[in-house]
Amino acid sequence: MRLLILGGTVFLGRHIVEAALKAGHKVTTLNRGTNKDLHPKEVETFYADRTQDLNILSGHKFDAVIDTSAYSPDVIERSISTLKKSVGTYLFVSSVSVYRQFPKIGMTETDDIGRSTNTEEQDYGSLKADCEKTLLEHMPHNALIIRPGLIVGPHDPTDRFSYWPVRIAKGGTILAPGRRERQVLSAAT
Repeated sequence: MRLLILGGTVFLGRHIVEAALKAGHKVTTLNRGTNKDLHPKEVETFYADRTQDLNILSGHKFDAVIDTSAYSPDVIERSISTLKKSVGTYLFVSSVSVYRQFPKIGMTETDDIGRSTNTEEQDYGSLKADCEKTLLEHMPHNALIIRPGLIVGPHDPTDRFSYWPVRIAKGGTILAPGRRERQVLSAAT
């Protein structure tokens, strides 16, 4: 399978590249070139800024594109317009933050998606929801949207998750999010 991975050098994309190579797929990445030394020689790499010109991809064909990095509808629309006729499936990594009532216990795929019509007020979830809408408008039969929660692991540059285990291991009183009446206990206490 010939895969195009948009991004592919920092975190999630990096793991996808490794898994795709291990599975024997031919991998191409498109990224800005800020981490040029991360991929093995088997990876074909194009350098471009997705907010600008994507003509570097014109004329190339892919079985699937895996988009790990779009969070602006205009960026995903630019990618779609360049790739629409040259890609079989467009897999978009969205977020559970698209749901109107996120976080909610018992949430399902059928829950309402939240969208902000005021661009001044758009947050991450609203932008991802608008990306989904744009993808489905342009490629309704070739789109695959996944909505993960918090993605954590090696090479995560955000420290979103690792902060908590390290902090809990230190012990003491910890401010934890959630309902006040819901007690959170640590194994370190």
